[in-house]
Amino acid sequence: MTAGWRLMFVRSRGHELATALGGSIMVPPKVAAPLLLAALVPAVVWGNALIWGIFWVLLTLTVAAVVVLAAAMLFATASLDVRWVELRPLGTPAQFVIARFLRSSTTAMADLRRVVVIERLRLGQRRSIKVVFHTRSETVECEPSTFAPLFRIDAQELTGWLTEQLGQAQVPVERQTEVQRDFLRPDEWWTPSHTAQLWRVPVGEVDGIAAQRGVEIYRYTPRTSAMYSPGTSVTVYDPGRAYDVAEELRAERAAGQAADSTAAPGPAEDDATDSR
Repeated sequence: MTAGWRLMFVRSRGHELATALGGSIMVPPKVAAPLLLAALVPAVVWGNALIWGIFWVLLTLTVAAVVVLAAAMLFATASLDVRWVELRPLGTPAQFVIARFLRSSTTAMADLRRVVVIERLRLGQRRSIKVVFHTRSETVECEPSTFAPLFRIDAQELTGWLTEQLGQAQVPVERQTEVQRDFLRPDEWWTPSHTAQLWRVPVGEVDGIAAQRGVEIYRYTPRTSAMYSPGTSVTVYDPGRAYDVAEELRAERAAGQAADSTAAPGPAEDDATDSR
């Protein structure tokens, strides 16, 4: 921008408001659908006035929940979400502007204590990124929407750029990583074949590696086997630790290959040996 550098967290007001509105409209009907269906079918079949009354009460409550949740989501989005942050002026920023949907505020750079770039990871894949501005009076959390360009920028690159821009103002910039490990057991835990594929080892070696490297396991009987094969159990592995082990094994193999290539004599050495 002409006035300064702008970090855009929400690309479009209309799109962000529409997303919030759409999500709030869909949640209550999805939750209430089984109850509405359970009341509607008997009401249609038997035509009982009491059951019809229960159905209309449930429908009214669902509509009211949609209205209340939609209003709350729109209010929260419009009043709390940060659209962009601008560092002014170019080169030597002396202030930064925080713009929300309905208002903006200007703060002197001297009031900015530190900036933290937080990257959330799940199995090594980035799920979200957030920039937190800590001032004397408040903490402002800025999380880009999925469609904003800032959502896809490298966290290290963003940290370096902010450090460069805020260096003259002596504002420290930190980078933090939050690793999500809340995997549902056993639904999201890994099977032996999947774990073996990730570790690049035979399936028969998975149990030994898991025990050696502290990977938590869980044994259970699937519902499909409980009736016909009660003794059949399945073993699954904690994805969080299993992924860490995969990275460890990959690093160990790379180090071993590097050591082998260093130890092996090159063509010139072989020729020299033969000539002697």
